[in-house]
Amino acid sequence: MFSWLKRSIQKLTVPYVTATEDPQPVVIPRSGHIISRSNISENALKVLYRLRKAGYQSFLVGGGVRDLLLGREPKDFDIATDAHPEEVKDLFRNCRLIGRRFRLAHVHFGREIIEVATFRTSHDGSAKEGRTEGGMIVRDNVYGSVEDDAWRRDFTINALYYDIADFSVVDYTGGMADLRAGRLRIIGDPMERYREDPVRMLRAVRFAAKLGFRIDEASEAAIIELGAALRDVPPARLFDEVLKLFMSGYGVETYELMRHYRLFGELFPDTEGALAHEQEHFPHTLIARALTNTDERIAAGRPVTPAFLFAALLWDTASERAARLREEGRSPIEAIQMAGDAAVAHQVERVAFPKRFSLQSREIWAMQERLTKRGGGAPFRLLGHPRFRAAYDFLLLRAESGEDVEELADWWTRFQEADEEERGAMTRAFRTKGKRRRRRRGKPKQTQQQQS
Repeated sequence: MFSWLKRSIQKLTVPYVTATEDPQPVVIPRSGHIISRSNISENALKVLYRLRKAGYQSFLVGGGVRDLLLGREPKDFDIATDAHPEEVKDLFRNCRLIGRRFRLAHVHFGREIIEVATFRTSHDGSAKEGRTEGGMIVRDNVYGSVEDDAWRRDFTINALYYDIADFSVVDYTGGMADLRAGRLRIIGDPMERYREDPVRMLRAVRFAAKLGFRIDEASEAAIIELGAALRDVPPARLFDEVLKLFMSGYGVETYELMRHYRLFGELFPDTEGALAHEQEHFPHTLIARALTNTDERIAAGRPVTPAFLFAALLWDTASERAARLREEGRSPIEAIQMAGDAAVAHQVERVAFPKRFSLQSREIWAMQERLTKRGGGAPFRLLGHPRFRAAYDFLLLRAESGEDVEELADWWTRFQEADEEERGAMTRAFRTKGKRRRRRRGKPKQTQQQQS
């Protein structure tokens, strides 16, 4: 299915962008773009102006500039400067320095954080000690000029600089042309750039899904070739990337692209294996519905939790393991608990979900079995369980995705809407259904003649 992408590596018609093609930047004056300071955070402007007043260069850069040029509201505002992190800290009392791999300055304004990065240059010569043998960058604190910084960024559309000095946009890599064309293109040799940081492949998919852009031929062909390089990324870092991929409001589109480029299986190998058995039902899987639900909640400003999404991502593999354990003689509740433990233990080798989330996910799974107990006082007790709402919502998703639990989901919907009298009748029906009252056994009564 993907052979045409692999072959395209050898016969690309669109060359990748390199720093030697056109070293002169394109400068778009204020009259030639739509960015207005009224749409930029006041705190970001404070940082930009103070840096410039102190004699440093200061640019708004990255996703903030990209989104402003697209008429979108930026999620955050990042700044690039020739001031070193320690010099930034000297200018701002509310500044903290973070990171080893990337040394950054965070300027705090209450809940808003303005990230300030020093211009960086590519690793070569003596800087090679910052790479692994495979080419992955593990330290990136080699400073350079604004031109150097532009060419070491990941994608052309993220390498546009808004200059606070004259309000122009400076373009070194052809980012404006790609922005107009709806094209996502990595800067430099895609194979080399993905080896430097395999997470760039996930970023490519995320930006393509978010912006509705297409990934250019060279950049996507290298993704197919190097997807397995994600196994070298620390699992804790991949957890942060998974949150960005699936909990930013466009999870369904991201999921589809992740599977298309065979990256999903690198993050969730067991889940990918389970999905392969039901490929023809892909649009109706629980995962797709869970992501749709998450996207809708984010769009409505409602809270979402990684635990619920994690439960959906691993449900197929956990439920399959539980079925095998039941066949071996385990009780249903014991089977799902054991299967959940195994599924989580295997998954965190790839994506390290924190225990506080994985524990909640396992509770949601265990509650699926408890929700089948509808007689006596069990349903009343379950209503007060802290995970009841999440477990009930998960049951609804299972029913919508085609699992044979629709009757159970309907019962719990009616039970929540019923008054106390109706609830009592519903539970009594299951307490007595199919059961005979057991007669108490005791010693036979003696007849009066025997007693005498």
